[in-house]
Amino acid sequence: MSDSAVNKVPYGSWKSAISADLLVAGSVRLSEATVADGNFYWLESRPQEKGRSVLVQCTPAGDRRDVIPAPLSVRSKAHEYGGASYLVRDGVVYFVLADDQRIYRMGLGDKTPQALTVEGPYRHADLHLDQRHNRLLCVQEDYSPCATGGEAKARIVAVDLATDPAADEPQPAKVIAEGADFYSNPALSPDGKQLSFLRWFHPDMPWDATQLCLAELDSDGNPTSVEVVAGGDGESIFQPQWSPAGELFYVSDRSNWWNLYRLGDSEPLWAREAEFATPQWVFGMSTYGFITSDQILCTFTENGRWRLGVIDLSSGNHKLIEQPYCDIESVRCESHKAIMIAAAGDRFPAVVSFDDHTGRFQRIASSNDSQLPQEVFSSAQAVEFPAGDRTVHGFYYAPQNPACTAPEGDLPPLIVLSHGGPTGATSTGLNLKVQYWTSRGFAILDVNYSGSTGYGRSYRDRLRDNWGIMDVEDVCAGAEYLVAKGLADPQRLLIKGGSAGGYTVLAALTFHSTFKAGASHYGIGDLTTLARDTHKFESRYLDRLVGPWPEAEATYRARSPINHVDQLSCPVIFFQGMEDKVVPPNQAEAMVQALRGRGIPVAYVTFADEGHGFRGADSIKMAMQGELEFYSRIFGFALAEPGPGITIDNLDH
Repeated sequence: MSDSAVNKVPYGSWKSAISADLLVAGSVRLSEATVADGNFYWLESRPQEKGRSVLVQCTPAGDRRDVIPAPLSVRSKAHEYGGASYLVRDGVVYFVLADDQRIYRMGLGDKTPQALTVEGPYRHADLHLDQRHNRLLCVQEDYSPCATGGEAKARIVAVDLATDPAADEPQPAKVIAEGADFYSNPALSPDGKQLSFLRWFHPDMPWDATQLCLAELDSDGNPTSVEVVAGGDGESIFQPQWSPAGELFYVSDRSNWWNLYRLGDSEPLWAREAEFATPQWVFGMSTYGFITSDQILCTFTENGRWRLGVIDLSSGNHKLIEQPYCDIESVRCESHKAIMIAAAGDRFPAVVSFDDHTGRFQRIASSNDSQLPQEVFSSAQAVEFPAGDRTVHGFYYAPQNPACTAPEGDLPPLIVLSHGGPTGATSTGLNLKVQYWTSRGFAILDVNYSGSTGYGRSYRDRLRDNWGIMDVEDVCAGAEYLVAKGLADPQRLLIKGGSAGGYTVLAALTFHSTFKAGASHYGIGDLTTLARDTHKFESRYLDRLVGPWPEAEATYRARSPINHVDQLSCPVIFFQGMEDKVVPPNQAEAMVQALRGRGIPVAYVTFADEGHGFRGADSIKMAMQGELEFYSRIFGFALAEPGPGITIDNLDH
């Protein structure tokens, strides 16, 4: 583009080709990719269908179809976050129906599913086929009042497949293992005589401490003994999996790094200062698989970038695979083929296949079909910056728009992103929700603050007892670092985040003066309310991040922004799903009322049918457009297109 065609426009007012409509039109969320019987499968969460989660099949010839008829949605709600909600074997799909959380089965050529589990207050996930005993093994959560004692009871159960659901009522599931607070990853040895699974107990989260258990099964499939073979206090185990030869493999962080081990070996298969795992927020996460009987295809993250490699079990050798992706997840293998969900800095997340024979990657389905030129995208630049005596990691995105430039001497507004979790990490794969801002003249700093994953357990454990302190110091230090570099306007420093990231937003705005405005998406304002009200999976999460509840109640109150709203003096916009069970609406509402009472500009945008995270197209668009309009009205810069007309209380102009 010639210089004469470039418009000189203030930062924030750039006209962008990346509209809010583009974020949802032809855009889907991809998850749970797998390969079975030579075909590829994955789930698509479609905003245009109000977030319906659709199981899609792709044949080797490239023919695609939806497996489950509309309006049915495949989604587990176990642990609230779900995952591992379907299984395909021998021409049959077994799946958890979102509406009632029962398990159903259906032939791939059929249109009417049949229920396998009884009606009731149950949720299911992590399905595994036991062909020897003609049953499904899975994780079940029981919400029966008589069974819970105040919270859901977790167990591994067996679901009988011999009953004909068309003629008979399903039978109650048979309990295989119970007594722990949580279970995941039930899997049988190839001969069907041993069952492996993970379990853990309050107050640990699965990235704190898990136990890898091995149960011997009798001829009827009943466990005769259970032995803890790995894990325990201070050790997190991830994705135990049996090899075709009947050996058990798993990922452990006993060396500070999540590395891959074989049961019985003291050393990892590939000793590397890298993470071959990711925090187990959902069921069914997979970072490796057996692409042949003696070769493991694996992905790992190193310095914020995911890589792909092969471990040869017979020789002990390992090698990197050249590939263009920086973000890889959901790796599954079958007979020289693999499937994964992968993204690059200039490529949307996509379902990608890999052929071991040819070394060829093929994109099967993209999360977005937008045909945007590469020059509109801002590239992630890895940055390290000091926060006190520690080094913090993040990714910087400069404003980028080939049609616009800013007046000389102008500095861009900066949005610091605080990811959720807080145990999690940001991704550098192409994300239109980042490019939406950079293409309008905003700079972005996506921070992997202390407590994030991908940099070893010691980095992850920094946040122990320090949530609301160290993460907040890190995001503030990141903004100040870019100001010192001359890359951000110190008078227009913004911060946004969702869920736990929303708490970091509110704490930063309350306890520090670095930022001038912020956006909280279903964020936390009162830690005491969260400790009392949240769901089972996270009910003791804060014991490690803040302190044991209720013994440390004074600390919870001291770190809750709602109790110090007199210190918050900058504008905030809140977005909240009214069906949110993870962070209930009362969290946002208490903060909004306090800010209104103090005369501080505040906006509160609610979505009646949304839960924790927004799935519907209208909700996603409103959240983006409303936040942009909020900033424009707070800081007085013009928008290239009109906003949705949000209400901002206490705004004089």
